[in-house]
Amino acid sequence: MSSSRNLQETHLNRARASLRQALSWYGYLRKSGQLSSNPELIGLLKPELETLNSTLNKLDSNVIRIAAFGLVSRGKSAVLNALLGDKILQTGPLNGVTQWPRSVRWQPGNKVLVELIDTPGLDEIEGESRADMAREVVRQADLILFVVSGDITRTEYQALLELRRSQKPLILVFNKIDLYPDTDKSAIYENLQQLGAGNSQAKPLLPDEIVMVAAEPAPMEVRVEWPDGRVSYEWETPPPQVDELKQTILNILNREGRSLLALNALVQARDAEESIAQKTIDLRQQEAEDIIWQFTKYKALAVALNPIAFLDILGGTVADLALIRALARLYGLPMTSYEAGKILKTILLSSGGLLLGELGSSFLLGLGKSTAAIASGDNPTNITAFAGSAIAQAGIAGYGAYSVGKAAQVYLEKGCTWGQLGASSVIQEILSQVDQNTILYRLQQELGIKY
Repeated sequence: MSSSRNLQETHLNRARASLRQALSWYGYLRKSGQLSSNPELIGLLKPELETLNSTLNKLDSNVIRIAAFGLVSRGKSAVLNALLGDKILQTGPLNGVTQWPRSVRWQPGNKVLVELIDTPGLDEIEGESRADMAREVVRQADLILFVVSGDITRTEYQALLELRRSQKPLILVFNKIDLYPDTDKSAIYENLQQLGAGNSQAKPLLPDEIVMVAAEPAPMEVRVEWPDGRVSYEWETPPPQVDELKQTILNILNREGRSLLALNALVQARDAEESIAQKTIDLRQQEAEDIIWQFTKYKALAVALNPIAFLDILGGTVADLALIRALARLYGLPMTSYEAGKILKTILLSSGGLLLGELGSSFLLGLGKSTAAIASGDNPTNITAFAGSAIAQAGIAGYGAYSVGKAAQVYLEKGCTWGQLGASSVIQEILSQVDQNTILYRLQQELGIKY
């Protein structure tokens, strides 16, 4: 258990370090004037920078958010009330009692602090504002409870798939089990095990990922025999059956609660940083195009006029690297190692194109540009050969520079979340260390698909 706590603490510290690095980078850009010189960009990036700050604050508070989702009349509010041990959240026989998200603090076992979030029925959410509300709750949640009350309907299955795509750990809560005989409960449970995984290829749900409860059992008629011999019948409501769910949540929080916090914070940070990069690149698209075309023309001209093959390749590579640095300065985005292999490959292909152009010219024209330059003298044929080779190589060099420029834009947009302490790097690090018996293990493949 101590090793688990140590690992969780490591994950939390790594997540804090990642967010602080990101905030320090954008703080540096403000001080250096790269952001302050562009008020429009500052306004565009304000929501993302606020997200990074609030996410770091949430990490420091150590409050785990658990959100309950499901269709109407599945008993989401009743499940949360049963966990709390008090009817704090409104419930009732009518559909749609919960109209907006509501949060309640819960401290199970007096050890961890949890924020339970009740939400409206997913099939009641209409319009973009309500859909945005649901997405925001999902974004903030560290753990999701998806409440059903029997076999999953088509609408529920689509909602479940949508929640799976949010890349958050999820517990499927089978509520109202008091309404089903044991044989039906077993059949429904087995069906939920497979459907709850999200797709036919996924492994069935682990014991921690599906729990049966009766949050608000139906009243039962009880026969009462009085001392005087009278017999009467009264209706009594059995106590909620949520101990298994409560224990499951406690087990998850003790085993991987801090890792859940760290992972959710990093996912939010990754999305915020990618949004910052995308907005920056979109805003400065025309300036970037001008820089790329400027380097394209200069590189093509320099290669065309240079008579020495070796300097063509060396100078072309230097020009490509200078182009990347110029774009990085324009965007003010961090340079990391992500996709460095890809961009280097592009540069090598660009330089290789010059070499192939040189060899092709030699094969087709009888001698290369370098030989033509040396032997030109007063021979018009050799001058013509040099000009032909130069034009062909200028085209290859120009195309190579343009390709490198476009590759650099992708590099700078996606690479901001990689590298040492980058959000995406730390996400992979955490997921590579989780045990197969944890609820986080299922996220390895789901989060890995993006990379």
